[in-house]
Amino acid sequence: MIEERQASVSRMTENSEQLPMNTTTKSAKKSKKLSLIPLIFLIYFEVAGGPYGEEPAVQSAGPLLAILGFLVFPFIWSVPEAMITAELSTTFPGNGGFIVWADRAFGPFWGSLMGTWKFLSGVINIASFPVLCISYMEKLFPIFSSGLPRYLAILFSTLLLSFLNYTGLAIVGYVAVALGVVSLAPFIIMSGIAIPKIRPHRWISLGQKGVKRDWNLYFNTLFWNLNFWDNVSTLVGEVENPKKNFPRALFAAVILTCLAYIIPLLAVVGSVSVDQREWETGFMANAAEMIAGKWLKIWIEIGAVLSAIGLFEAQLSSCSFQLLGMADLAFLPKFFGLRSKWFDTPWVGILLATAFSLGMSYMNFTVIISSANFLYSLGMLLEFASFIWLRRKFPLIKRPYRVPMKLPRLMIMCLIPCVFLVFVMVIATKVVIYISVLMTVGGIVWYFFIKLCKSKKWLKFNDYVEEPLVE
Repeated sequence: MIEERQASVSRMTENSEQLPMNTTTKSAKKSKKLSLIPLIFLIYFEVAGGPYGEEPAVQSAGPLLAILGFLVFPFIWSVPEAMITAELSTTFPGNGGFIVWADRAFGPFWGSLMGTWKFLSGVINIASFPVLCISYMEKLFPIFSSGLPRYLAILFSTLLLSFLNYTGLAIVGYVAVALGVVSLAPFIIMSGIAIPKIRPHRWISLGQKGVKRDWNLYFNTLFWNLNFWDNVSTLVGEVENPKKNFPRALFAAVILTCLAYIIPLLAVVGSVSVDQREWETGFMANAAEMIAGKWLKIWIEIGAVLSAIGLFEAQLSSCSFQLLGMADLAFLPKFFGLRSKWFDTPWVGILLATAFSLGMSYMNFTVIISSANFLYSLGMLLEFASFIWLRRKFPLIKRPYRVPMKLPRLMIMCLIPCVFLVFVMVIATKVVIYISVLMTVGGIVWYFFIKLCKSKKWLKFNDYVEEPLVE
């Protein structure tokens, strides 16, 4: 958010083994780093967390298009985004992530605006997980379906999960492994039991007669279930040997996520015949009861709660470390980068992200998803542009991982998801557009306010100076 920022960056030479940017703080170096397996599951929960929430794709467009969506969309969206994240995160390590990429490509204004879009889309996304969790819980405990009990359940679950995040990223990483195993297990069992009952002709059904296709819901469901791969870039400074482990973890998480979606979807669509309108969020639990019995339904409903916990923890970690990274880079006042004396976690970031998400938890679930997608789309358009421009502007800097394509092919690879991003924004409702425009204007005002604070010395900022990249 400022033209003159102060902290040291490693100079790059063509033959140097150093990376162009390292914003890891001293406290971060003292804390325990994330190893490969916890990182894989943390990325998995940044994006998916299991097949929970994929049901509206069938409800909105029918079985065939839902299956095709989860088969094709990863290749035109998830894989390119993961590859770009791997290249840029290992080239610019530290907790700044996508803010650094936009800043290095187009300057501090765009770095600040990227931070606004990504942070707000992140906290909106965080707000959806307690809602998703309660949607499954109300099937076991109907008291949570509406009114004060529902509001209190969202409030206390959010606060409790935020405290768990406060206890440390390494703990969150290992919790993510346990949550991933337990929440995926019932779907593996269900898919195995369903095999003898599968009727392949159900997979090619275009949908039930009389049910109108809802393209807005369909594409937002696909997008919401398969995006946010770049969120983990704000945690690179906390990863053990990021040049090696980060790309490996990303690609392992892509495979795990795709299989976790498509296998249960094929199993349930092929073995269960119900009214298409019943495929709303939470239907997988009902399908499990039809396939195997009440016991598996309960397990999946418990798994949904555990998955929501994993999703919440992963997203909250990214948002809180994003604010820490922005403070390290002097995009935000120094106060935003404070860490806990006991757990070395960014407690200010956790507190602010939790407060924002609580404020949005009581919005309509579809509006929550659509608003997060719209803001995220704006950020991703800027991210793709930053990636292409950095490749063009600095073609020879050392990149520990490099997407194996030359510039023309990279532009084509980015163009396809960019078309989809524009489409997602075009089909957004007026409410979503108003919310997104208001938040964007707020981000622009925030940039100039922080710039004024810097010039007037009203607030303290980290000393950071950005040395130019040398090829």
